[in-house]
Amino acid sequence: MAGLLTKAELKSLEDLGRICRGDIIKMTTVANSGHPGGSMSSIDIFLSVYDFAKNDPRNPFDPERDRVIVSHGHTSPGVYATLARLGFVDIDEVISGFRHPGSIFEGHITRGIPGVEWTTGNLGQGLSVGVGMALASKISGKNYRVLVAMSDAEQAKGQVAEARRTAKKYGLDNLVVVIDYNDAQISGNARDIMFVDIKANYLADGWKVIEVDGHDYSELNKALVEAYESKTPVAIIGKTVMGKGVSFMEGDVSYHGKPLDMEKAASALSELKLENDIDRFVQMRKRLPSYHEPIHHKDEEIRPIIGVPFVYPVEKKSDNRSAFGKALADIGKLNKGKLPMMVVDCDLKPSTKVNEFEKIWPENFIQIGVQEHNAATVAGAASVCGVLTFFADFGVFGIDETYNQQRLNDINKANVKVGVTHVGIDVGEDGKTHHCLDYIGALRNFFGFKLIVPADPNQTDRAVRFMSRAEGNYVIAMGRSTMNPIADEEGKPFFGEGYEFEYGKVDVVRKGKEVTLVTTGQVTHQAVRAADELRSQGIEVTVLNVSCPLGADFDSVKEHLSSTVISLEDHNVNSGLGSILSDYLAQSRITPKSFEKIGVDRYMFSGDNELLYDFSGLSSKRIVEKVRGIFQ
Repeated sequence: MAGLLTKAELKSLEDLGRICRGDIIKMTTVANSGHPGGSMSSIDIFLSVYDFAKNDPRNPFDPERDRVIVSHGHTSPGVYATLARLGFVDIDEVISGFRHPGSIFEGHITRGIPGVEWTTGNLGQGLSVGVGMALASKISGKNYRVLVAMSDAEQAKGQVAEARRTAKKYGLDNLVVVIDYNDAQISGNARDIMFVDIKANYLADGWKVIEVDGHDYSELNKALVEAYESKTPVAIIGKTVMGKGVSFMEGDVSYHGKPLDMEKAASALSELKLENDIDRFVQMRKRLPSYHEPIHHKDEEIRPIIGVPFVYPVEKKSDNRSAFGKALADIGKLNKGKLPMMVVDCDLKPSTKVNEFEKIWPENFIQIGVQEHNAATVAGAASVCGVLTFFADFGVFGIDETYNQQRLNDINKANVKVGVTHVGIDVGEDGKTHHCLDYIGALRNFFGFKLIVPADPNQTDRAVRFMSRAEGNYVIAMGRSTMNPIADEEGKPFFGEGYEFEYGKVDVVRKGKEVTLVTTGQVTHQAVRAADELRSQGIEVTVLNVSCPLGADFDSVKEHLSSTVISLEDHNVNSGLGSILSDYLAQSRITPKSFEKIGVDRYMFSGDNELLYDFSGLSSKRIVEKVRGIFQ
């Protein structure tokens, strides 16, 4: 970390600012794409922040490093130029490869590039990321600082306000935000598009605010020193000019996302007193490969003690969410003082049952209130900082409302564990606004998230312990109602002693001949009841429990998929388990005797969950009727 800079050091940064402005012009002109204007207004902020932060380019992934988050990811030319000139990456590779499929230097900054902590693009995310990482710093005891660079326009987003309040509540004196106030957006002046009193907003939420000239390195440096000495979160507002440094670009919002042509680039470089070597980079670009391999960056490994699973007796009703809460609390108890862990809640702790964890480890229970967008991002960001992080919510909030935030967690290859309860029409009387019917379909759109939909409390307990130690983003989706844990054919808990959760495994809960019921989650209980009733009537039915719809190993049970097959799910019938199974059957060229999908086909009304299951054909009674009808 730098302190107050000498005149020589300030002059060195000023010279780098001029050089970086040339780099910005060159890379956007070579690519004929990108955002030069905002990059040139932010470049002095970027250089000041990265130079000030404790982050050695020779060891850019040091767990003790300060984290720098750039929220306005479209200013990637400025970020890449800064990183190159400070020694993190190679400047020739940046200028020649910017926005080329054969280069890692994508149009918006990408996590894994040395110095880039989070992939950003859609605005308003960065402060929540900073809050998550600042919380992780305190919880892990590493005590690094977090600096967030932001634009002025994104201050209008509600998620930014959510993050501000959270930072103040948790006393994040290790968090500094530096805002580029150039009053310019793609459509005009920020004050005209949507006026935001940025200073007043931060002051109202309890932050300290420092105003500076965003192009004055001395003022920026002094503000950063003052911010690091503060006992409260600090916002530095830097007044800047769009396109700063090139006379014909200054203040012209058209350069927000418009690169310069060759002639104008030559003029700009001449004004900056820099060499025009654009042709050299054009030739280098022609030699780049067609595409680049994905960036692989491994975060700190988290290996919690997961303990011994609880066993819920079949004769006593329980629910999956309670099993989730108890398993989470047990893991917290076992790891307290040994491994950093946090649980993020959105004012639903009695319903999601994470209050069980709060009893064990209250200081690591992060209560964010009704601020779901912020919560999802905070949890995702903390999860890449060596902290075992759970985020609990209802399905309609934790998946549907926060779809964009979870998508970004996926893109960033985070390590967050999401527990969503109250999924499906099992929620019953709460009605259509709270019936989450797309928890499989929504997550199916992502490429990295893994989904677990447990059948009963015993499987839930084991799944929670499994995902705590597994690497990557996981969602465990649970209903609300109570049930008797599923029994095997001897009357013992099917997922009890000797059962070990394995991601992707399809469980053969009942084995028959004539019909195969393929189901998931709460409906498995109904399918097993139906199968047992049908057996008493002389009809042998197979029940397959698919607890991992997005990664189901259907190959292991394909012997059961050539008879009459019926999929059953408390989910939109068009986008869930049945659709996944039909894809598998078609691709594997398996032709069952017949195949039918049964699920929810409309937004449902309020009512007892058994009544709603009956209406949708998912109750054990309706399943029995469906199967008996096949043989009549």
